[in-house]
Amino acid sequence: MLLLFRTQSRLAHSVLRFQTSAAHSFRYLTDMASDGGKSFARRDRLREIEVKVQKWWEEKEVFRAEPGEVNPKPGEKFFGNFPFPYMNGYLHLGHAFSLSKLEFAAAFHRLRGANLYQWEIMRSVGISDAEISKFQDPYKWLSYFPPLAVEDLKAFGLGCDWRRSFITTDINPYYDSFVRWQMRKLKSMGKIVKDVRYTIFSPLDGQPCADHDRASGEGVQPQEYTVIKMELVAPFPDKFKVLEGKKVFLAAATLRPETMYGQTNAWVLPDGKYGAFEINDSEVFILAHRAALNLAYQNHSRVPEKPSCLLELTGRDLIGLPLKSPLSFSEVIYALPMLSILMDKGTGIVTSVPSDAPDDYMALHDLKAKPAFREKYGIKDEWVMPIEIVPIIEIPQFGNKCAETVCLQMKIKSQNDKEKLAEAKKQTYLKGFTEGTMIVGEYAGRKVQEAKPLIRTKLLETGQAIVYSEPEKRVMSRSGDECVVALTDQWYITYGESEWKKLAEECLANMSLYSDETRHGFEHTLGWLNQWACSRSFGLGTRIPWDEQFLVESLSDSTIYMAYYTVAHHLQNGDMYGSSQSAIKPQQLTDDVWDYIFCDGPYPKSTDISSSLLDKMKREFEYWYPFDLRVSGKDLIQNHLTFSIYNHTAIMAKHHWPRGFRCNGHIMLNSEKMSKSTGNFRTLREAIEEFSADATRFSLADAGDGVDDANFVFETANAAILRLTKEIAWYEDNLAAESSMRTGPPSTYADRVFANEINIAIKTTEQNYSNYMFREALKTGFYDLQTARDEYRLACGVGGYNRDLVWRFMDVQTRLLAPICPHYAEFIWRELLKKDGFVVNAGLPTADTPDLTLKSANKYLQDSIVTMRKLLQKQLSGSKKGNKKGPPVTSLTENKVTGLVYVNEQFDGWKAECLSILQKKFNRDTRTFAPDSDILEALQQSSVGQASNFKQTQKLCMPFLRFKKEEAISIGAQALDLRLPFGEIEVLKENLDLIKRQIGLEDVEILSAADADSLARAGKYATLLNQNPPSPGNPTAIFLTQ
Repeated sequence: MLLLFRTQSRLAHSVLRFQTSAAHSFRYLTDMASDGGKSFARRDRLREIEVKVQKWWEEKEVFRAEPGEVNPKPGEKFFGNFPFPYMNGYLHLGHAFSLSKLEFAAAFHRLRGANLYQWEIMRSVGISDAEISKFQDPYKWLSYFPPLAVEDLKAFGLGCDWRRSFITTDINPYYDSFVRWQMRKLKSMGKIVKDVRYTIFSPLDGQPCADHDRASGEGVQPQEYTVIKMELVAPFPDKFKVLEGKKVFLAAATLRPETMYGQTNAWVLPDGKYGAFEINDSEVFILAHRAALNLAYQNHSRVPEKPSCLLELTGRDLIGLPLKSPLSFSEVIYALPMLSILMDKGTGIVTSVPSDAPDDYMALHDLKAKPAFREKYGIKDEWVMPIEIVPIIEIPQFGNKCAETVCLQMKIKSQNDKEKLAEAKKQTYLKGFTEGTMIVGEYAGRKVQEAKPLIRTKLLETGQAIVYSEPEKRVMSRSGDECVVALTDQWYITYGESEWKKLAEECLANMSLYSDETRHGFEHTLGWLNQWACSRSFGLGTRIPWDEQFLVESLSDSTIYMAYYTVAHHLQNGDMYGSSQSAIKPQQLTDDVWDYIFCDGPYPKSTDISSSLLDKMKREFEYWYPFDLRVSGKDLIQNHLTFSIYNHTAIMAKHHWPRGFRCNGHIMLNSEKMSKSTGNFRTLREAIEEFSADATRFSLADAGDGVDDANFVFETANAAILRLTKEIAWYEDNLAAESSMRTGPPSTYADRVFANEINIAIKTTEQNYSNYMFREALKTGFYDLQTARDEYRLACGVGGYNRDLVWRFMDVQTRLLAPICPHYAEFIWRELLKKDGFVVNAGLPTADTPDLTLKSANKYLQDSIVTMRKLLQKQLSGSKKGNKKGPPVTSLTENKVTGLVYVNEQFDGWKAECLSILQKKFNRDTRTFAPDSDILEALQQSSVGQASNFKQTQKLCMPFLRFKKEEAISIGAQALDLRLPFGEIEVLKENLDLIKRQIGLEDVEILSAADADSLARAGKYATLLNQNPPSPGNPTAIFLTQ
């Protein structure tokens, strides 16, 4: 196997954030080291084992992988990868959780015998306070962190061929050449263009802020509005005199320009802070400061990228202003107060269309109905009371005043009914757009969907409106400033182009995604993703080859780099920085060379690289590609992972397209969000120090497998320490005592059951690993196997263990747990079991076909023992609650107690008739039944239904039918059989000694309920048999005292 380490710096603005993290980390480690009140002996034992095992692996280069001589068949190689995190602090358990999914998968495939190629991309590790100032130089991050990253990953037990490690950015000339080739190739295909577009932008950084440059707001896109220019009518109030000589507009942002015909007024927030901003030499917009900043970056400010505020205002200053608004049928409308306006959404100025907007309708209703409210804000009646609703759109079901109609239907009382208004808005806006017809204006008679863009275009062309864009939600850059939307002239990758999108959809359709939610996430992203800005002005990275004033944006240079791992060691000679002497020089890596290696291009005739080395690199790529699995957090679906699909389909041949993505959720710590600010946080290094690597891995596997957020529980990690060390002690004790064990093949019932449980564990655990369900693999390969071993110990009694079976258990459990706890498993394998080689390469254990009937018989036995113990306690003590587990209950009486266990191995009477009916009405393929009415009719026509006491019997039949239906739906048609698939009496008699020991009685007999003489032995307790008659699967025990 080779586990590749890729590190990339995105750290131009991360020093302060890291300082906080580092301070916490060192504080925690100091506190832990000084804790003298707790014994760490068990944990330290595991840590000692880990150090020893890691030394073995390193000495023998266990994880070094080379391609085979011929191309691999399906299943013969495994190539997985994991996206690199930002190097701005220690790698934490969130990173480790995603990473663990790939690590466990790779370890499983290695165990199966596949040739493995897994690369991970890590890391960031702590620094001292004295060092922090040096990190103002971004290249310091690249020289400092990677070696520390290697230490942490090795401590975690990550199997890695470190020869293939590499640093990205232009500090590594080999990787820099690779990215330049990739960008030139995309441009030559017409997939990179220069364009002027709206882009999320960091004013502080002075460049676009892509997803991974953001501290918050990842995935947020620009939201485009139409700003309606509502002109202030002269004469201006005194406060506005400074604006005379200019055209002054209240700038209202709307998503529905087609409704402007219905304007009756404008809304402002009374306590909102506004400003009068110079848009150009002659026009002034009154709007929120945040909106003015966005406009300044969209060529709508007299001073580019700097709002020019002539007058500070509040919403109260705007109330009552007379306005002339485009398309409104009213000559003059007024600005009125609305208390629900959000100043961080739109411009803070809102148009009022009460015919079609429920919020506007109710706000206007409140103003008219509440004189005190009008008086509070100095509103004159003539501004409000004459307002009439203007019908503008006809909507089926809602008429031409849809807001009024819906508000009356929903009985909305005021503008404070926020939940109802939100639902009303949802209904009216959707219906208005999809089904509405314009009934006024130039486009009367046309559908709203058709008229909307036409009306918007006319408003823009006539200068009555402008285009305005802002982030859909708040976006904070990693520099700490709030981002805006800027109109920028830069390079874009043309994601979303129709033909390219079809290829991406084809690739996705053939990929394994392991979750419907993940597939839906990719389908949704492919639906909306459009041109993506691929250039930025500064930072670390590769320069755009044809326009070197720009660098390649951080999500655009990391889409096909997985291919680079296949050849990195040939190029860089094991030096992750690419600075050592190598047989190949960076300048020799022409586009023709890269095309030959990765795209099956013609042999580069002009190259002076040796043909044998070129062919070796091409051979490596052809062997390992495509990658089989990429593991990532689900938040990367909306960018990086989808970009990877697009770029592979553009550059690579179809047989090299990605095969699988497995996405997971975030991880919580002890059921709470992981957060540095609250202290609920652990780095990987801290976790290893606190719990050991294997206990950390154990708890990560147990944390969860789906796309929902998982939960790393400290108690689980601590319990793992105890379990693993106790298991080592059990191995040592039993290996020392093996000479006293029975020998030969499994001979007793307990032997056969234990051997069968081992076979089941192998089969189910292999399936769980194959499906990348590691929590389930831990359950079936460790917890369930432990339970089976414990039951075997109890069942063996004085006969003791079978030595061969114990060795089989030790071998199997060690192998099955190796992907999750490799150090522990390796120690068991080599030190205790004295096996040759390494467990990580030992192969999966083989298994016979599990005997499911034997498993059912054993469950029946165990359940019966629990029931017997419960009945014994109840009969002897009169207790209503039985003792399911715990000590034998014979101490409750000094008299001798005899147990009589009655078994009825076949349903008879009305139960048999009910089962016969259900069998006929059951579809075995779909596990469904005919309608209940059919079943009831069949019951009425049966011999049971024709009997004179049917009404009484029916009361018993109905719950029995329901129970058996549910059971058949759950486990299949066997639930409807008249007998169990094994002999109950035989199972109980064969395990009579176990039963006696488990319930604490010396005298127990197994009897048939069908035998009259046996029934007679119940004596005065016969009523108990009548009250609780035995049935298949449910024996009845009574206890006689003497």
